[in-house]
Amino acid sequence: MTKTQDFTKTFTDMMDAFPGDMTAMNDMFRNTAQFSEKMSKIALTAAEQSAEISNKWTKDTLSKMSEVTKAQEEPADYSKVATDIASSSVETASEKMAAFAEIAKRVQMETIELMLAAGKDATEEVTATAQKTTRAATKKAS
Repeated sequence: MTKTQDFTKTFTDMMDAFPGDMTAMNDMFRNTAQFSEKMSKIALTAAEQSAEISNKWTKDTLSKMSEVTKAQEEPADYSKVATDIASSSVETASEKMAAFAEIAKRVQMETIELMLAAGKDATEEVTATAQKTTRAATKKAS
């Protein structure tokens, strides 16, 4: 039977033949992973807080619905209960929407801060690399 050729040594030799410092690539990978971790933390925290708001909103609504299911003495009492539930629902909805808006605002601010920090770090790294390359080229030219 035929055997599949093992290319491990071939690729190792090929990578060894490329001159270069892989620390920049390793640093880039590490920085990207750290950035992704921070972005994920922001998103997961916001999702968790949104779920808590939704859960509480649902529980509040269900507890208010028990009033609707109770038998009333007078037909007009049903109308009053419905009006009270509708009024309460509108008030609760505006409170919950404000809470969701606060989460969105916080996520937006944290994301902007993280992006600005990442941009600053990238600028510093590019500047340092350019200076290092310039010094190396100057040294080689002399």
